[in-house]
Amino acid sequence: MTTARRETPIYDRVALIGLGLIASSMGHAMKRAGLSGHVAGHARSAETRAAALEIGFCQSVHARAAEAVMDADLVVLAVPVGAMGPIAAEIAPYLKRGATVTDVGSVKQAVVESVAPHLPDHVSFIPGHPMAGTEHSGPYSGFATLFENRWTLLTPLPEADPDAVARLTDLWHGMGAKVSEMDPVHHDKVVAVVSHAPHLIAYTMVGVADHLAQVSNSEVIEYSAAGFRDFTRIAASDPTMWRDVFLTNREAVLDILGRFTEELFVLQRAIRMGDGPLLFDYFTRTRAIRRGIIEAGQDTAAPDFGRGKPDRA
Repeated sequence: MTTARRETPIYDRVALIGLGLIASSMGHAMKRAGLSGHVAGHARSAETRAAALEIGFCQSVHARAAEAVMDADLVVLAVPVGAMGPIAAEIAPYLKRGATVTDVGSVKQAVVESVAPHLPDHVSFIPGHPMAGTEHSGPYSGFATLFENRWTLLTPLPEADPDAVARLTDLWHGMGAKVSEMDPVHHDKVVAVVSHAPHLIAYTMVGVADHLAQVSNSEVIEYSAAGFRDFTRIAASDPTMWRDVFLTNREAVLDILGRFTEELFVLQRAIRMGDGPLLFDYFTRTRAIRRGIIEAGQDTAAPDFGRGKPDRA
């Protein structure tokens, strides 16, 4: 999928608060498609700010978030969920009248509760979550095609300006994403199933393997098959981000983990009792979900075993 370059930008000035994988990929994608006139960036680290300028996905970088958001038509909060409330309080007095504030956090209700109270009435707050990423982090990890054919979920509040929602939707479409809207609480339940619980399971499995490796002269690591390599890829994700995700979406995650435990007990009993038909039927049903993901265009059937590299065009 190739996005066409616009002759006029959707936003004259965009401020990226936080300059990691998602923000840098947004910067590259907006630059490639002509979606923004000027991209201003902010990061706490001077090293990260220098990297953003060197790479070129920002036209200006600022040591203070308040400076970055001045005159911005769109402000993107791309920091860990736990940091969004304080950042919102810091930038609130400097937001342009009529500006849109969005975020890219993978939890939505907690973001609404921590950010919305700080924002003035003259801006539109439209929480968002691009369902795209890699195990890498930092400004050098971004690439323009990250969002292509991936879903971005928007959870606008009831009072959100429809024109502002439509404009932000156009931006995500311009970066190659598919866009859907849903309620913040429902969003958190959905992502607990498709993202949060799988990540926690991956972290747990790698932790078990680490313990086993200590008593088997690292054979677990040396002889890792594709399944375990996929677990380690997921478990390599940013620890600060995932700590905040689990703490802020705890109810939905705990509910899914409870259901997972129940299913695990069913499989344990089938293995113990030698119930081959139950196992075969169970694996047949779950295999169909994989086919559905491929048919929906969210992955390919190519067996790259985790070795494929993203197109960083």
